Amino acid sequence: MEVQKNVAQSYYEEVSVDTSFFILKFNNETIDSQVFTREIGAHFIQFHFCVKGAAHFSFNEGTYSLPLQEDSSLLLYNPQRDLPLDLRVNSQSWVLSMLLPIEKFHSLFSKEANYIHFLSDENKDRKYYKDATISPSMAIVLNQLMNYNLHPSIKPLYFKAKAYELLSLYFNRPAEANVEQCPFLADEDNVLKIKKAKEIIIARMAEPPTLQELAEEIKLPINKLKEGFKQIYGDSVFSFLFDYKMEVARQLLASGNHNVNEVGLKVGYSTASHFIASFKKRFGTTPKKYLMSLTA
Repeated sequence: MEVQKNVAQSYYEEVSVDTSFFILKFNNETIDSQVFTREIGAHFIQFHFCVKGAAHFSFNEGTYSLPLQEDSSLLLYNPQRDLPLDLRVNSQSWVLSMLLPIEKFHSLFSKEANYIHFLSDENKDRKYYKDATISPSMAIVLNQLMNYNLHPSIKPLYFKAKAYELLSLYFNRPAEANVEQCPFLADEDNVLKIKKAKEIIIARMAEPPTLQELAEEIKLPINKLKEGFKQIYGDSVFSFLFDYKMEVARQLLASGNHNVNEVGLKVGYSTASHFIASFKKRFGTTPKKYLMSLTA
């Protein structure tokens, strides 16, 4: 099952990666905050990660709230009552959530129940809350999920693998963390520089800097920029930018507020023919035919 709702440059996507195991992606690139709601039963354990920006959770009809800041996570579980999602995502913010039944979660860690406190027998019927910092290795997986751009046919397998990888990293004991696998990305400063590079090309997508200009701006050697960007986002800088521009173009067309020429200009194409060719390369159809499919 897969559900996706688009509102201009804000979207919510829900992907089922296994039986009753869901990944929710909240992407708000608009100038306003966006509110997302979803029913979640008491038997689910919830993991929430703020990849960029900030968000707030509301509970009990707004009488209680929890903030979620950039590079932070929340784990929520209350076996005594449902915890429906009422999430306000700030402007220019990304949040990724995982929902899975506590029974399934128990099966993953049955031999380590004493290590994870709320899985122990004396705690299994108690509510649990934990906030934590997102590690650099977790940030890589989260960005790969947010910026997925592989062939659609392998999406379920990819999301399933990354979801379990994220769970493993979340519960990895610091003493056992393997930071030697990729020393460059274990350096938080370098990860922040790569994130800055992505923000720069997105903000200036109509007239992006060259790779050399980008490397100089974030104060990182160009080879480190290319290497780090590929590691975190799974693609080269300009291949990532191309996919991002096409997704923005698709959402702008779907909004119904712009014609093809206007959308092409907004994402950096001076001629309609070049934009049409690029759109067809990405989505296999022309902007006009895409618009027709929305009203069919």
